[in-house]
Amino acid sequence: MDRLNNLLEEIQNRLSELNKAERKVAEVILQAPQQATRFSIAALAQAAKVSEPTVNRFCRSFGVNGYPELKMQLAQSLASGAAYVSRAVAADDGPEAYTQKIFGSTINSLDSALKQLDPQLISRAVDLLIQARQIHFFGLGASASVAQDAQHKFFRFNLAVSAHSDVMMQRMLASVAHTGDLFVIISYTGRTRELVEIARLARHNGASVLGLTAANSALAQTSTLSLNIPLPEDTDIYMPMTSRIVQLTVLDVLATGVTLRRGADFQPHLRRIKESLNVSRYPLDDEPN
Repeated sequence: MDRLNNLLEEIQNRLSELNKAERKVAEVILQAPQQATRFSIAALAQAAKVSEPTVNRFCRSFGVNGYPELKMQLAQSLASGAAYVSRAVAADDGPEAYTQKIFGSTINSLDSALKQLDPQLISRAVDLLIQARQIHFFGLGASASVAQDAQHKFFRFNLAVSAHSDVMMQRMLASVAHTGDLFVIISYTGRTRELVEIARLARHNGASVLGLTAANSALAQTSTLSLNIPLPEDTDIYMPMTSRIVQLTVLDVLATGVTLRRGADFQPHLRRIKESLNVSRYPLDDEPN
């Protein structure tokens, strides 16, 4: 089992080192390892939009003797209970091992996201945020807490900001949307039907939609603008871990972009908000025993 878990971890770690064609194969496998176990080599090649020899070269580059062996190892991995925690973790890992693996996996995911995010798209996303009359952050499941964190950050910019994780409220807000409203919809897979439908409804009513989601997903295609976030884990199987950290970091980048666009004249406003919290804290030299 360790061999397989190390293989998947190595694929993730080496993603940026692969050539363009082999990276497509890796991304298809990492996005849905369970589905990959059902693919023929022709089906995998088609899904990755590469040739079958490319798939074979990919297998050899990771020390696997062909795609059948890779499928067998993937199936063995998914049969392990540890797979439902994180792909990197093995069933017999101790505290030191799984701590190092989770931290390492998160660091690697952030590095991969950094390399794939387009600075021009970041700039356009900041434009949407700056120009918005009001901003709604939507997320479901693990992304709901990310939406709440975004509200906590962006209300500081003197904007009308809300965060919602209830589908009915999201749909009602989208139904009364207007030009000037911005809906930031956070979805790791971009395949959640309700969120895609809400994005369509908001745009139909004249609002803009910024998607934080997977490239080429249904939500990405529906959004006015999508910041494409890589898929280092299959959340159909694993608990969302690194994906949530990547989403939070991208929102930190956007918040920083808005702050810098506002310029030095906006700094006193941010300072007043920060200083308002002073009364809620013990002084450093007067903490209780």
